[in-house]
Amino acid sequence: MRSGERPEIARLPLFSKMNEAERDRIFSGSFLQTFPPQLVLFESGQHADFLHVLVDGLAELYATSAGRDTTMRIVEPVSSFILAAVVTDMPYLMSARTLAPSRILLVPAALVREVIKRDTALMQATMHELALGYRDLVRALIDMKLRQSAERLGNLILQQDRRQGRTGEVQLRAEKRLLASLLGMTPENLSRAFGALARHGVIVDGARIRIADRAALEEFSRPDPVKD
Repeated sequence: MRSGERPEIARLPLFSKMNEAERDRIFSGSFLQTFPPQLVLFESGQHADFLHVLVDGLAELYATSAGRDTTMRIVEPVSSFILAAVVTDMPYLMSARTLAPSRILLVPAALVREVIKRDTALMQATMHELALGYRDLVRALIDMKLRQSAERLGNLILQQDRRQGRTGEVQLRAEKRLLASLLGMTPENLSRAFGALARHGVIVDGARIRIADRAALEEFSRPDPVKD
């Protein structure tokens, strides 16, 4: 990693509170690289050689079986993936590819495990990220089991609105076919779900979504009352 890139990376939540000497050790062995879109970063079953930290861009975690694949997560900056495989020194359970030009920090997995043993701040930040990942998984399972397809889509729109500043204007960064896969739908079902949400205050203009009636959308989508 070049010296001019270090201050930016040092501010990332995973590294911000580390001992400076240990952080420098991490950075000395890491690589900040730019990748083009649709590049496979790793595949399921491969050994976790690096911790990936998405600094800019967009990435997809997906699973494949019998010639079919499904989107498991759309990764937005700034976020690490897949931390669990790095910490446990086990193979990846998912594959990953970029969806847009992306800057990704690659930290050798063995170095992460070694420094975690000595740096309490990195250990705590790692535990925090793993815990948030677990909570996201639980929320996704609840969403899949207890909500119909249009309700899941409405909930996703409300989540994105919170992340984008609660302005009532949501910009979808991923293609709609990926959103359909993420939500466990076909593209046709996603189109019907958007049609259903039009009766509950949602206006769609390409990748731009406007929430015209938040109360109606929340009443229909039943967002999770437990907030992080």
